[in-house]
Amino acid sequence: MGTRMAVAALATCATLLAATGCSSNFGNDKEPEQDKAAKQKLTVLIATSGDAETRAVKAAAAAYAKQSGNTVSVEIAKDMNQQLAQSFAGHKPPDVFYVNSDQFANYAKGGSLYPYGDRISDAADFSEQLRNSFSYDGKLVCLPKDTSTLGLAINTDLWKKAGLTEKDYPKSWEELRTVAAELTRNGVTGLVTSDEYQRLGVFMQQAGGWLTDPDQKKMTADTAENAKGLAFVQSLLKSGSMKFAKQVDTSWGGEALGKGKAAMTIEGNWLEGGMKLDYPEVKYAVAPLPAGPAGQGTLAFSNCWGVAADSAHRDAGVDLVKHLTSAKQQLAFADAFGVMPSRTSALKTYAEKRPAAKAWVDGSAHAQGPVTIAGFDKVLSQFNTDLQSLRTADPKRILADLQRNGEQAIAKGN
Repeated sequence: MGTRMAVAALATCATLLAATGCSSNFGNDKEPEQDKAAKQKLTVLIATSGDAETRAVKAAAAAYAKQSGNTVSVEIAKDMNQQLAQSFAGHKPPDVFYVNSDQFANYAKGGSLYPYGDRISDAADFSEQLRNSFSYDGKLVCLPKDTSTLGLAINTDLWKKAGLTEKDYPKSWEELRTVAAELTRNGVTGLVTSDEYQRLGVFMQQAGGWLTDPDQKKMTADTAENAKGLAFVQSLLKSGSMKFAKQVDTSWGGEALGKGKAAMTIEGNWLEGGMKLDYPEVKYAVAPLPAGPAGQGTLAFSNCWGVAADSAHRDAGVDLVKHLTSAKQQLAFADAFGVMPSRTSALKTYAEKRPAAKAWVDGSAHAQGPVTIAGFDKVLSQFNTDLQSLRTADPKRILADLQRNGEQAIAKGN
């Protein structure tokens, strides 16, 4: 896109919306003029999980405003990716904003993000895996705002009714197969989770596989290890001891667990907030995910705090991000809406305060981060579509298609 005229590039960006991360710097090598006023007006755009998160972010922004003298306005996105892409193309991006991991590389490649990582003196307090997830061309671009991992959530009442105890929490695939079968009775399915790689991918990792190599330069989807992981899931689906959330008339694993339609589900620590809000009477426990042939494995998720390259308030924006990602503020966010801190130091404090979250916290040690390759969001969308038919489809064919689509995306991105 760098060889096209500015007008054509911006038109393309507006058309593709979330598929690209275009910057309004096209055709202009000059840096945006920075606002050096004593007091500056910052706009923050977030995609919120609910009222608790909205209130917490607004409270944090208000505290920063009082401390700094700057004004901060927090806006709630209806469609984060679309609104960001349109704002980049229209020369009016928010100063600070959430960046989804699946769109991060698109925006970084397009020059829309200000890479402020070298201005964070204690960046090493964020895990290497998280820093790698939000690095581009060898530079840490933005700080992860929090982190989440997956665990095995168990409805303890249904567990006890089946004559099981804590000693029966599954530690291997075969133990998971056994208890899932024992728990499938009287309208209850042993294991229910969503039909997407963000959940099913744990079985690929536990089998020793993953979508790409660690540097995300090469596709590694079409392998025997990944096929073994999906084949195990397929065997559970065929037996009836595992179902996807939609098959039991629910939208996600937490709803299935809360409504008593699932004895177990695979979910992240956001489950805590959802269960507290919607199903406060349901008792549950979270155990580590069972180990596969290659050992333990889980997936890690995060967004980052982006600062717009075109913002006239970049310095103030970075200052605000430092406040929002401080250990104290991350622990406040954890209290408010259940996310785990992305700072290693704060995560330790979080674990001490929440022993029930031990499985999620411990999962950070063997968690696989998200794929952040420009244009890869379309590849993952197709992969998720293919996984919906995993019960009857050929896992090897699904992975071959993923391999081919991913190779094409990587080739275009380089």
